[in-house]
Amino acid sequence: MTWTLTSDVEAFAATAEPWLLRDPVRNTVPLTLLRAVRLGLWGDGPLLGLLERDGRTEAVVLQTPPHFLLLPDIPVDTVPGLVTRLIEDERVIPGVNGPLAQVEAFAARWWRPETGRRSERLYRLASPVPPDPPAEGTFRVAGAGDLDLLVRWSEEFQIEAEGIAPAGMTPLVASRITRRELAVWEVDGRPVAFAGASAPLGGMSRVGPVYTPPPFRGKGYGTALSHALSARARAEGADEVLLFTDLSNPTSNSIYRTIGYRPVAEHASVTFG
Repeated sequence: MTWTLTSDVEAFAATAEPWLLRDPVRNTVPLTLLRAVRLGLWGDGPLLGLLERDGRTEAVVLQTPPHFLLLPDIPVDTVPGLVTRLIEDERVIPGVNGPLAQVEAFAARWWRPETGRRSERLYRLASPVPPDPPAEGTFRVAGAGDLDLLVRWSEEFQIEAEGIAPAGMTPLVASRITRRELAVWEVDGRPVAFAGASAPLGGMSRVGPVYTPPPFRGKGYGTALSHALSARARAEGADEVLLFTDLSNPTSNSIYRTIGYRPVAEHASVTFG
C-alpha cells in the first residue's frame, strides 16, 4: 500500500467523496471541507491524499495549508504509512485534527512534539427539544447586509477557538450567506449571536460555528439559535444534524444535550511544536 499525494482537486474528489459518503456522520468535516475546496474557498495548494489497496480506496486525508491536516475516520493501521510519506516529502504539518484514535496514532509517530491539544466530542441530533426557558429574540437567515459583521464575528470566533487570527474570511462567509447557511439571533432588531449549518450533503448537515460576542453571553441566545438552525436543517431534509463541542467547556456540552443532541465520537486537535 502506498499513499498518493496530489493537489488535483477534481481527480481526488472523484475517488474520495464516494469513500467519505459511506459514513457522512463520522466524516462530516472532511466532506464539507472537500466541498469548500472544490468551490475554490481555500486557496491554492491543498494537500490531498489517497491510499489504495488492490484497486480499492482504503483511506483519504486532506489539508488546506496553513491549517491542520484533517484525518477522516480512516483505519488506524493506515496512519503509520501516511506519517512516513509526509516526512519523506518534507510536508509542513502544523497540527492534526480528527477522530481521537487516528489523531493519537499520528501524533505518536510525527517527528515534532505535541505542544497543545483540544479535545472535542461529535454529537448528533436525536430529536429537537426547544430551550426552556425560551430566550428573548428572534431567528432569521443572514443576508448580504450582514457580511461585514459576520466576517468580524467569524474572525473573533477563530481567535477564541483556535488561538490564531485567520486571514481572508470574506469569501467563505459570503459563500455561506449565498447558500443560506448562516443565521443570526436578533433582539430588538440587533444581532446578538450568529451560527451556521452546512447545506445537506449525503443527508448530513453540521451546525457550526456558534458564536455569541462576550457582551451578549449568558442569556441563552446561542442555545436558541442552535436549536432553531437544527430544527431548520431537519425540516429541510437533513437526516443527520451534527455539531462538535469543546470538552473543556462542560456548559456547552450540557446545553446541547438539553436541546436534543447525543454523543457519537471523541475527536481531538493536536498542535505540533
